[in-house]
Amino acid sequence: MPRDEKLQRPGGLVERHSIDFIPEGERHGRPAGLFGLWFAANLQISAVVTGSLAVVFGLDALWSLVALLAGNLLGGAVMALHAAQGPRLGLPQMISSRAQFGVRGAVVPLVCSVTMFIGFFAGGSVLAGQAVGHLAHTGETAGIVVFAAASAVTAAVGYRLIHRVAQAAAVVGAVAFLYLGVRMADAAPLGRILAAHHFSAPLFLLAMSLSASWQLGFGPYVADSSRYLPRTTAPRSVFWATLGGSVLGAQWSMGFGALAAAWQGGGEGDEVGRVVGMSGSAAVTLLLYFAVAFGKLTVNVLNTYGGFMSVVTGVGGFRRIGPVGPRARAVCVGAIMLVGTALALLGRGHFLASFSTFLLFLLIFFTPWSAINLVDFYVLSGTGYDVEALADPRGRYGAWNVRALTTYGFGVLIQLPFLSSELYTGPFVARLGGADISWIVGLVLPALVYWLVARRDQGTVPGGKDGALESFVPDPVEL
Repeated sequence: MPRDEKLQRPGGLVERHSIDFIPEGERHGRPAGLFGLWFAANLQISAVVTGSLAVVFGLDALWSLVALLAGNLLGGAVMALHAAQGPRLGLPQMISSRAQFGVRGAVVPLVCSVTMFIGFFAGGSVLAGQAVGHLAHTGETAGIVVFAAASAVTAAVGYRLIHRVAQAAAVVGAVAFLYLGVRMADAAPLGRILAAHHFSAPLFLLAMSLSASWQLGFGPYVADSSRYLPRTTAPRSVFWATLGGSVLGAQWSMGFGALAAAWQGGGEGDEVGRVVGMSGSAAVTLLLYFAVAFGKLTVNVLNTYGGFMSVVTGVGGFRRIGPVGPRARAVCVGAIMLVGTALALLGRGHFLASFSTFLLFLLIFFTPWSAINLVDFYVLSGTGYDVEALADPRGRYGAWNVRALTTYGFGVLIQLPFLSSELYTGPFVARLGGADISWIVGLVLPALVYWLVARRDQGTVPGGKDGALESFVPDPVEL
């Protein structure tokens, strides 16, 4: 059998593809699988912490639930639009950025995405490390290291194992959160908590920003899994499956976190212990620690997997590479794990403050990218790209697209006057009563500007035959 066929033969647990095109003969699955994947990725402890921040920052429980839902729906809709690109292109999410930013210019949002993936990996490892440490009586440090290693191994194996882990995590997480919800309903004065409400527009928008940024953070890698679906899969099916799973899982977790914070208060240190402490039984407590750690595994693996894809995409813009084999994947994933683990160990003492600052500041870099990518794909390109040219700096997309990069820079800078964070507060925030609307500005204005400057150069590109779509993939590179 020829070497190329061996590389692309479907089946087996270890993934053989990296950033290359997925041939139609290897496409499989249904959109319903995406519902389970993103439900599991969101039904986890980091989302609980994110929801609790809405109350910690001063918003009451009732309006926190409404604000978090609004942010999840708006951010989730943007994220799900990215997911719908996967079956059409058969490529990882960030590869499509080359059509807007240029084959090499795409490295700018790629650097931001890798930073995000490592940051989320570190944050997830802190919380899961607390659970593993309690479960195995090894302490938080050892728990972080063990969990990070498990995440890296799963990501190195690839797509099929990730989906199997997600399926199991969805069941475990649903059972755990159902139990905790019943415990809270039995012990907490929820009626009194929800009745004590007073609307505050600035705090409402801040809580909305928390959940919106959570959803938008999935944008740079959401199509990495949907690309395996058959090309004929209806985009709206992908959209609704992704949106439904992500919003349901996130709102369940965040809503629980907001109510728990309103009941018990929130603070730094052992965030996992406070949640699991509701169990009321030593045996159940151990099971809940396992559920927390296992629930974090799905999203931490997705962050590692997305980081690997982004690194390979970035390198591929400057050096022509082919399908990356299991050994090279393991090396890259291992490097991401080491950096993320180091950050987790260094920042664990101030996790809550660091995580909230990171989550909010992250938005300013990804809202303009989402705006540019979605306008280009759905409005300007006719949902088709010249996939061969995505690997050629001298092709139709060029090496550096100055217009897109300038629009992206504008999109980042225009948000600063409206940004409210511990790192920086813009001059317009006080005039808006303390409200942070930077992410809304970062979605709307770059989308409009990019449409105005790019529409003259864009045209519909036929999808082509599978052979043509595959032809940009050169021979494998030994790393």
